[in-house]
Amino acid sequence: MATLTVPTSRTAIPGILRNRAAAKLLALAAFAAILVPLANSHWGSNTWPHTLTIDLSHPLATASNWVIDNRDTHPLFLYGFGYVSNAVVLAVRAVYLTLLAAGWTGVTAFGALVAWRVAGVRLAAGTALAFLTCGALGMWVPTMQTLALMVVAVLTSVAVGALLGLAAGLSDRLDRALRPVLDTMQVLPAFAYLLPVVLVFGIGVPAAVLATVVYAAPPMARLTALGLRGADPEVLEAVESLGATARQRLLTARIPLARKELLLGLNQTIMMALSMAVIASVIGAGGLGDRVYQALASVDVGAALAAGIPIVLLAVVLDRVTAAAGEGGARPRTIGWPYALAVTVAVALATRLFGKLDWPSGWTLHIAEPVNRAVDWMTAHLYSGVPVVGGTADWAGHFTTWILDPVRGGLQWLPWWSVLLLVAGLAWLIGTWRTALTAVLAMAAIGVLGVWEPSLDTLSQVLAAVAVTLVLGFATGVAAARSDRVERALRPVLDVFQTMPQFVYLIPVVALFGVGRAPAVAAAVVYALPAVVRITAQGLRQVDPAALESARSLGATGRQQLWQIQLPLARRSLLLAANQGVVLVLAVVIIGGLVGGGALGYDVAFGLAQGDLATGLVAGAAIVCLGLMLDRVTQPTERRARKGA
Repeated sequence: MATLTVPTSRTAIPGILRNRAAAKLLALAAFAAILVPLANSHWGSNTWPHTLTIDLSHPLATASNWVIDNRDTHPLFLYGFGYVSNAVVLAVRAVYLTLLAAGWTGVTAFGALVAWRVAGVRLAAGTALAFLTCGALGMWVPTMQTLALMVVAVLTSVAVGALLGLAAGLSDRLDRALRPVLDTMQVLPAFAYLLPVVLVFGIGVPAAVLATVVYAAPPMARLTALGLRGADPEVLEAVESLGATARQRLLTARIPLARKELLLGLNQTIMMALSMAVIASVIGAGGLGDRVYQALASVDVGAALAAGIPIVLLAVVLDRVTAAAGEGGARPRTIGWPYALAVTVAVALATRLFGKLDWPSGWTLHIAEPVNRAVDWMTAHLYSGVPVVGGTADWAGHFTTWILDPVRGGLQWLPWWSVLLLVAGLAWLIGTWRTALTAVLAMAAIGVLGVWEPSLDTLSQVLAAVAVTLVLGFATGVAAARSDRVERALRPVLDVFQTMPQFVYLIPVVALFGVGRAPAVAAAVVYALPAVVRITAQGLRQVDPAALESARSLGATGRQQLWQIQLPLARRSLLLAANQGVVLVLAVVIIGGLVGGGALGYDVAFGLAQGDLATGLVAGAAIVCLGLMLDRVTQPTERRARKGA
């Protein structure tokens, strides 16, 4: 018997080590066995040690005061940032005055003609109806303010993104240098962009536009580089064989071949710019976002909805028009751009002659009061008056008590070093040691900044929201992948939800659940759900049909095909869905600080509202680190053998 057991025991450990996941965990355990006793001997408390924190409040306050004191006198601001700020203000003002000069009829006519030119009559009618609805809700002037901000921000974002994408698409070195920068920029929540620009440009339109540019330029850069690098090599060789120079090859071959990617980048940039332009109302951008923000601050759901509907309509129209342009939809040859401009000018002049530039006050529908009455009815009947199942307030309270509080308490109870080990283990299992190191350093930076407790509070909300999002998203995605009817029914719903800016999601949850952490989580779930559903359904539909046919020939049931074939083969898509769900959830959980979500989101909002940039900047930096850590922990990487992996 001994002779049989000895070889087994000798081969057990090598057998485990041949498993990559087990080998990584054993290495991490050995590493922890050395460092954890040392950490406990020096810093024995469960919370992040105070001696390992850096108080940045004084240097940040000093820097903030220096900027404020020298903003009107220092050459850096007078001849640098000052010119940029003035140029932004003049550009936005010029576009805004042009829109007002065109009047509601001119703007509506031009929008409808553009939609007709790129997509046909149906979208033209929808565009005209959307603009008319904005006026009917009494939001014409705020809509024009938001549209003016959007025009300047989008044009600047497209120019910056196209230049960066052009450099990355033509140079391997620049592509490698820009990739981590763009990766980081895309995982940062929108709130984090507001803080640095406020420090330099102060509250107002310039800060809002520049924050929007920083947030919206990366997709244009990525897709431009992707389009240029994906150009057909045979076409490029043919053009080169004709003696074309590098510049001629770029202008006559690469850029035309990348047209679809460029227009998709424009579409994504417009959507992100609109989302950010609304969020930027917190720092004085004005327009529709400011109306929503002020209404949410006073819990006036009716006024918030009156401003939120035009935001959604504007987003849907811009998304449909740019998407149709990218797909090369119907383009009647009888309608050219000069014709559209001529008709717009004629309509605007006719409107001016009749003195009807402003939206007629008698055509305005005041929906705030009836909406608030409906909300009051919901408060009286749905909050807690529903028999057996309870009301929405009961659900929010139970979710907070049974899920949010225990998760937050559990995270804050864990020793700080165990949180770092857990992060390292998850990141290393799904990626490489570099991924794990980045995630651990990002999490450790949160502790060094002195915001360990509120960051764990935010993390608890993110984890709870992600769990709900993945359960609902995976189930819905599976249903959409297995049924064409379900997929067709979900498509318009997902389209609308994916075009809605983040701010708008707060309106219905405040109406249903009031304020608190649970409403912030609910808004995050609704915002992230469409992306998870789409990626899941697409991944399952792209599974090799031959594998499914082979399983069916062996008598496998539909359930067996799902669990044994489709889900394993779609593993990378499911991991990508989880990653996108985490990033999107974090973005809205932070904004949920405006409706009682607390934690880091509240610190950022408080810092912006009170001018306490030290508090806001530290919380913003912690958000950046938390987003980077969550992205690395959930981002699938190529599992091929690498040195040190």
